[in-house]
Amino acid sequence: MAVHDSAALAAGHYIDWGVISISVTNAAIIGLMVVVFVLALLLPFPRPREERQQVEEEQR
Repeated sequence: MAVHDSAALAAGHYIDWGVISISVTNAAIIGLMVVVFVLALLLPFPRPREERQQVEEEQR
């Protein structure tokens, strides 16, 4: 029982915003997921090597 008691005493920190209560760790993970999602939308998809060479030649 002592192990469970010490774990309960070491509860995480929470952000309270009206009726919403979320732990700081979960908020950080959600923030990182949003950043990765935005980067996935903004970064171009990799192209095959031949197509990349054609695009580079057209730009010259």
